Amino acid sequence: MKILHLITTLDVGGAEMHLLAQVRGQTARGHAVHVAWLKGQGSMAEDFRRAGAALVARTSPIVLPALVRRFDLVHTHLLKADAIGAVAAIAAGVTGRLVSSKHNDEQVLKRALVSRVHGVLGNVPKRVIVLSDHVGRFVEEHGRVDRARIRRVYYGLDPAPFEAAARLPAAEKLAARAEFGFGPRDTVFVCVARFAAQKAHDVLLRAFDRARRTDPSIRLLLVGDDPFGDWRQRAEAQARELQLGSACVFAGIRRDVPRLLAASDVFVMCSLWEGLGLVFLEAMATELPVLATRVSAVPEVVAEDRTGILVPPADDASLAEGLLRLSRDPSLRRRLGVAGAERVRASFGLERMFDETLAVYREVLAG
Repeated sequence: MKILHLITTLDVGGAEMHLLAQVRGQTARGHAVHVAWLKGQGSMAEDFRRAGAALVARTSPIVLPALVRRFDLVHTHLLKADAIGAVAAIAAGVTGRLVSSKHNDEQVLKRALVSRVHGVLGNVPKRVIVLSDHVGRFVEEHGRVDRARIRRVYYGLDPAPFEAAARLPAAEKLAARAEFGFGPRDTVFVCVARFAAQKAHDVLLRAFDRARRTDPSIRLLLVGDDPFGDWRQRAEAQARELQLGSACVFAGIRRDVPRLLAASDVFVMCSLWEGLGLVFLEAMATELPVLATRVSAVPEVVAEDRTGILVPPADDASLAEGLLRLSRDPSLRRRLGVAGAERVRASFGLERMFDETLAVYREVLAG
């Protein structure tokens, strides 16, 4: 099968990492996979080439109709690519080959005009893959997508690099902590996330400030950046205002995320909404307990009180209580972490994701 994936950006993010895994799996199964993106720096382009994609290139809406005609199946990702891909497929007369993926419960779909437009373009693809039941309900209600077109395929994860990181010798984990000025007796909370309003870093920083007044040994490692705005700068300014000092470190975008997870004690992220959260699976595969918000699809991934602790969104007091509960109880952290790794292996495997996605492709082409 000759497959074109069209995505809005090819910079580091959850949807992009998910697509990278799909490209690896689809090329390994003998499919000819091409990837195009619409905006951004394309910082992951080389990763996609190494994954086996035959063509990785930035494209424009003008050339898309001619491009999509060349493929057996076109799969779009993220709202801008979904909309432009649908228009291109209509212009090229190949809507019968079109699939889209919804990687998040995009809040912009709650706007009346956007919802109406999406109700037209969002029903052009023959199938709409959603990464969670929550996102399926969301795009049906707010995106006006026909339920009959929707197929749920949970993200999958290759746990190997994270399991390997979890098995690193204690000395190596301590050395990784020391790079950020964290000691062996500190409790390190790590958040790996793009800086954006959705991720609510402001709530996390306020909660951390509350908690460290009770437990000065806690530390916060923030991994990620904001390539399209100033949300990281806002968070850094807030950290300075709260006088967090060396207790809070901004590490930027890193290529050694498994190592940093393994060097930490708890994964924390307090999203206001979340389509699924691939990074939760990564943290759980590293045997880290998760502290997160009870929103959107998060409870589909993080089993409350079994693999992590969930708190209300935008509530820094409750989040601070969660930070303190986990900082005080190493045995709880260990129990939740072990259960999380087991859950990833049992329910979120890569091969299942490949099989279910390709089954959707076959369903579209058969139709």
